[in-house]
Amino acid sequence: MGRRSCCRRRLLMVASLGAALLFLCALLLLRLGFKKKALGSSWFGGVRKSPLQLLHDLDQGQRSVMAEVHQQRRQLLHRACSRHTRRQRLLQPEDLRHVLVDDAHGLLYCYVPKVACTNWKRVLLALRGRGDPGSIPAHEAHAPGLLPSLADFAPAEVNRRLRDYLAFLFVREPFERLASAYRNKLARPHSAAFQQRYGTRIVRRLRPHAQPDALARGHDVRFAEFLAYLLDPRTRRQEPFNEHWERAHALCHPCLVRYDVVGKFETLADDAAFVLDLVGEPGLRFPAPPRRPEKDPTRDQARRLFQDISPFYQRRLFDLYKMDFLLFNYSAPSYLRLH
Repeated sequence: MGRRSCCRRRLLMVASLGAALLFLCALLLLRLGFKKKALGSSWFGGVRKSPLQLLHDLDQGQRSVMAEVHQQRRQLLHRACSRHTRRQRLLQPEDLRHVLVDDAHGLLYCYVPKVACTNWKRVLLALRGRGDPGSIPAHEAHAPGLLPSLADFAPAEVNRRLRDYLAFLFVREPFERLASAYRNKLARPHSAAFQQRYGTRIVRRLRPHAQPDALARGHDVRFAEFLAYLLDPRTRRQEPFNEHWERAHALCHPCLVRYDVVGKFETLADDAAFVLDLVGEPGLRFPAPPRRPEKDPTRDQARRLFQDISPFYQRRLFDLYKMDFLLFNYSAPSYLRLH
């Protein structure tokens, strides 16, 4: 009788231990599942909310001035997409090539060249532990492979990130961005690679009786020649626009991808601070722009470059970049002669 009672007690102990182990395993698997969903982010486990959750809370509660500004921009973008896009299509991997991923902080950033993208890449690298953003060289910020692109993930992983992450982009008045691209990539002495690749092509196609030096170096492309190159149907038939003068909507597809924050170059400091507040890294600051030797600001540079362009070509160029003006709520510059 005593032996039977002892055996029963042992069996009960074994069963209890087994049940406890099964319960612990279930908890561990559940925790791993949640951790996988959060992709190891610092906001896993309720330590703090994700940037997207924080933005949602701002929208539901008493909004700050900046939260109100960005909600209005989202609404304007949504209405413009509804009004000006006739037919929706499915996202393709190439549509997401410019969308960079930060899994640790739940961020998607679509970079538009000539809109502080070097500094935003520096910030993303700093978030990955590469030091102070201001100390990261520009060539390192643009080095391929350091920041993953959303285009490189499987469709299910793409959809999950699009659903759960804060997506943001920064845009700029289209003609000021275009003028900046011309000056930086074709007109300045340090852009020999662009002059060699694009400048020689522009001179060869659009300048009759060009000098041999210009044909070989492409170093003296005029702004009017650059615009004629953009408007030439052969240009986009041969290859897509270079990213520095491609339209922002063609790089980031804001009518196919939901962007939670639409920052603007004209309000860069405030908009960058708003995004970084959502990220929740109090020691991180957006790099200050470098001091420029030019006396005239970007708007005056654009006005000066466009003053010698005929109204006919101004209108054609405006039509080419019209969607960027419409989607991001920019007015046609006052210096244009469109009528």
